[in-house]
Amino acid sequence: MRKAAEGGSEGSGWLLLVAQLPVDDPSARMRVLRTLESLGAAVIREGAYLLPDSAPNRQALESLADYAAKNAGSAHVMRVLASSPSQQKFFTWLFDRSERYSELVKTVESLRVGFGQSDPSAISRVLHKQRREFETIAALDFFPTSAQERAREALAQAEAEVHKLLFPSQSQATLKAKESLLRRQWATRKPLWADRLACAWLIRRFVDPEAELSWLEKGEALPEGAIGFGFDGAHFTNSGERVTYEEMLTRLDLARNAALAKIGSIVHFLEVRGTPVPEALGVQTLLQGAVRRSSGEDQLLAEAEKTFDLLYEAYYEAPKR
Repeated sequence: MRKAAEGGSEGSGWLLLVAQLPVDDPSARMRVLRTLESLGAAVIREGAYLLPDSAPNRQALESLADYAAKNAGSAHVMRVLASSPSQQKFFTWLFDRSERYSELVKTVESLRVGFGQSDPSAISRVLHKQRREFETIAALDFFPTSAQERAREALAQAEAEVHKLLFPSQSQATLKAKESLLRRQWATRKPLWADRLACAWLIRRFVDPEAELSWLEKGEALPEGAIGFGFDGAHFTNSGERVTYEEMLTRLDLARNAALAKIGSIVHFLEVRGTPVPEALGVQTLLQGAVRRSSGEDQLLAEAEKTFDLLYEAYYEAPKR
């Protein structure tokens, strides 16, 4: 390995950080190591870390060197060139992300077993995590290969198939004209998550305050006379690009309520992603907590109702007179 001449062209070499990390300050040491990991640096040996030469990488490593020096350590950033084609090839190989892409593809392909069997919303959430993982890998893939494209295609294909499961073209069960929705039995399938919980909350608060809610097992038939929601073939289910909650707002003439519509955007994102909603991750955390502390569906709904009640109060604006 040769040290590069000053002023070499960007991208033609490598950046080497030679560091003596802080010993007496474990937190500072861990911060340096975690920053190097987040940058995608390769370990040449203990205390020597390599990155492709670029302005952002140079700036990041120089800042890290300054931080190490201020915390009882030392670090130097050097621009170097490979001494031979074989060493250049070796340096490039250190940044090969093929194995990580391969693991991602395996995870995505394993989800196909559940297509048509498992709750598509649950599969969609797992796929979203894999999409984030792909973006993380790709951001540090300095020398993309066909492995990246294979992972991208596998992910896109799975997302397209799950989208079809989430928004089936089959028709919904129909309600009779002017059929009363009061004091009815309403039923959905387990497991309960954002969309089904929001629908149940909407029913009790704005549609049928005396509703009897039932939680069906997978494959269990809808009770006679009950109104189904949140599953294929139900009276209210995903349609077009709307999740069930949004479908209910539209069909029950509640979509003009701005507070309910805003809650709908959160529910949509939590179920099928799409346009990000700032509050969504906070609501997701609250619902995850409700799932963990609840011993059954009735208790889970009671906990979730608190979240949706608070959201409604936060968003609702009384009509101006």
